[in-house]
Amino acid sequence: MSVLRYSIPNSLTALSLLLGLSSIVTAQIGDLEFAAWLIVWCGLLDTMDGIAARLLKATSSFGAEFDSMADLVSFGVAPGVLIFNAGLQIADVEVESGQFWVLLAACGVFVLAGAMRLARFNLASSKPRTGWFAGIPITAAGGGLLSSMVIVLLRHDDIAVLLPLHLYLPVLMFVLALLMISRLRFPKAVLRESNIINAFQVINIAAIFVCGIFRIYPEYLFGIGVFLLIAGIIAGRITRDA
Repeated sequence: MSVLRYSIPNSLTALSLLLGLSSIVTAQIGDLEFAAWLIVWCGLLDTMDGIAARLLKATSSFGAEFDSMADLVSFGVAPGVLIFNAGLQIADVEVESGQFWVLLAACGVFVLAGAMRLARFNLASSKPRTGWFAGIPITAAGGGLLSSMVIVLLRHDDIAVLLPLHLYLPVLMFVLALLMISRLRFPKAVLRESNIINAFQVINIAAIFVCGIFRIYPEYLFGIGVFLLIAGIIAGRITRDA
């Protein structure tokens, strides 16, 4: 029974890693929308394995390290490859042009920052738990924001054509990389004293699962991703002395 208890969250983590790898392959063969949805599903699995580990009391050092390895693939490498291919297909970045190398460097910096972010998180995991992250979590940057953004751009190509994405995409990757390795306080999705905040979290998580499972309303996923990013940074700033 003990082995089974630990195998459930670890199996969800393994599936997330495999879906992240599938996203990389899918992006490389040109199906960017499905590659992006695969990353969204990785985010759902990441939530599920955390819940399963807590409910089954199956947290372990191995599980924490395994989860970080999966997160690096699913929310670091896979989004980096996705955005790189989006630059080629959607932003019409020419291979071996100056824009090509800038985009490649930006994606590389994003992945590197994600790895550093996860390493720092693991070092701090032995300390008493709080309701705050130090820096933007890689799941929010790579799993929530970038994947849904690509889907929205693909489904609204008339808007994508009007945007200078060859500039926006690398800038976005550099900014997210900086936010991940920063010391900004960013709220975790944990129970708070405010029932309003708790209700918002539950409703939002449920809505994200519905959108992700049925592949609908990527606009909501992107919108809530942007909102949570901005609101989380503001909340971290105004409560830093609390």
